[in-house]
Amino acid sequence: MYLAELLDHTGLDVLGHLDRQVAVPVIDGLQAQGDLIVVPQEMTGVDARGWRPLPDEGVELVRGEDGNNPHTLVADHGSCRLTTWVSDPEHLAIAVVRNALPVYLVHPEHGATGIAPGRWVVRRQREAGFGFRKAILVAD
Repeated sequence: MYLAELLDHTGLDVLGHLDRQVAVPVIDGLQAQGDLIVVPQEMTGVDARGWRPLPDEGVELVRGEDGNNPHTLVADHGSCRLTTWVSDPEHLAIAVVRNALPVYLVHPEHGATGIAPGRWVVRRQREAGFGFRKAILVAD
């Protein structure tokens, strides 16, 4: 799928500097988009419950610190379920996704990336603390 097709299908938009005729990659493995990391669930200690269908309009998973730049998860109707009821020993998980077809993360600055069918944990990125400073979550 091309970025222009995905944007037309979802009603989302990206910044003007991005090429809308680029093919959106669908990745079957670890991936990152800005401050989000997508990890196969079996690689984590994350448990999940309370599954629900991904709404047709998608779900905004996280916004940047200043309220801009949302990361929005979108998929074809009925092809994805997700939950935010997660038990994560590292306290970084935002959601767990199980999808039968590719799902897409759309971000105004980064464009879009596809997530191959499977079970995935979407986590926040964390910066290590220095000295006595605690680790902090990254918010682009």
